[in-house]
Amino acid sequence: MKKIKSIYLTILLLFILLIISCHPEREYDRYSLLKFSSDSVFIDTSFATVTTITRIIKVYNTSSKPILIDKVYLSNGSNSMFRFNIDGEPGPIVIDLEIDAKDSLFLFINATIDPNDANTPFIIEDSIIFIVNGKNQKIKLAALGQNAYFHTPDHPPTQYLPAYSLVSGVWENDKPHVIYGIAVVDEDCTLVIPAGTKVYMHRNAMLWVYKGGSLKIKGNPFEPVLITSDRLDPFYRDQAGGWDRIWLSALSKDNEIDWAIIQNGNVGIHADTVANANPTLKINNTIIRNMSTACLFAQGAKIVATNCLFANAKYYSALLSIGGYYVFKHCNFVNFWNTSHRSSSLLALNNYYKDINGNIQIRPISVYMGNCIVYGDQEEEILIDKHPGIDNFFLTLDHCLLRTKYNLGDSIFINCIRNKDPEFRNHSIGDFRLQNNSPCIDAGKINISWGINNDLSGGPRIANGVPDIGAYELY
Repeated sequence: MKKIKSIYLTILLLFILLIISCHPEREYDRYSLLKFSSDSVFIDTSFATVTTITRIIKVYNTSSKPILIDKVYLSNGSNSMFRFNIDGEPGPIVIDLEIDAKDSLFLFINATIDPNDANTPFIIEDSIIFIVNGKNQKIKLAALGQNAYFHTPDHPPTQYLPAYSLVSGVWENDKPHVIYGIAVVDEDCTLVIPAGTKVYMHRNAMLWVYKGGSLKIKGNPFEPVLITSDRLDPFYRDQAGGWDRIWLSALSKDNEIDWAIIQNGNVGIHADTVANANPTLKINNTIIRNMSTACLFAQGAKIVATNCLFANAKYYSALLSIGGYYVFKHCNFVNFWNTSHRSSSLLALNNYYKDINGNIQIRPISVYMGNCIVYGDQEEEILIDKHPGIDNFFLTLDHCLLRTKYNLGDSIFINCIRNKDPEFRNHSIGDFRLQNNSPCIDAGKINISWGINNDLSGGPRIANGVPDIGAYELY
């Protein structure tokens, strides 16, 4: 009986194998070609040696039958700076790839650009070739490369600091500088960033000026210094939070910034307590914009600023905390942040803090703003956080345009304009120049403008004998 069962099972298995072996060969469409969501890929500026963003192409089979792709390959083969992956299969060559009827595949493409001797951006090119039904179909590839100076952590972490790099001296401006991690201007060192330099900050990167160190940014009206995120593709190019901050730490000294554009970080400038009688920071003719926390964050610092624009942050255009000494002339503090909800006033002033033992520590604060604009889309754009009972809070707003609920009869306000639209040209695209009907025109005080020869656009500050309020004159 067992022998009969064994014979029966053997016959059954042979029958199943016979059925499988007789299964007809899959019928492919031998005439149709593929369609692509795009027949070309362009990757915007990427730094040499750094992997670019990934572009995605969809590959479609519109036929009612499956298609066999005989081969997909890079025209330059293994020498190509591009890479691709299709349906989970990495290049540079993929063979015998099936795509079902009315189906599609994803094609992922990126590149790592080799450095060369060029100082200006350069193009690399290649193609991805599909061989289908005896015909070639092509997707053209191009990427814009840029050589750069890279500052990457090369010092081991300390008790208080992760791995970092040291920066000092005068930087060359023939190629961009890219900062990874923390770049430190050490004690008794000075970093000079000359006109025309472009500095790109990687995710969470920081430029930190240590105690006794100094930062000198020396742009000019025609060649400002640019400090921004290293994400240059269009989707990320204008996003805040792409890097951390420039931190002028406690006891850093004699820091100067002139004609710079600082944008798209968490905090533009973080300035700590002073090291000597000189200001922690002198900043002129500078734009700080689009920050995920604050454009200017000061803690007991001494800052003198003229012709500056502090524009658009999730919380504060300027947070002046734990006391300090501040003079602002012809500055715009504006905030029309539209990426998320903002409930904080754009300008916040504070003269105390709570120490690690929970005790309140009070620090004197003196703030003077002359011929300035403080305006945004909140009903109250000025927060005065003064510790009660202590008379060490000194604030003067002199010939300013303000958005506030405060009574301008208070002695801290001198000939100010309250709650009138400054009539910027187009705040939605960051154009804070004045229109012809602006109440700021010829409303400034000439004494405040003495010694200030130009406005933020580089034109004359007093063209007709009377200055306008704000960073820009109307011409």
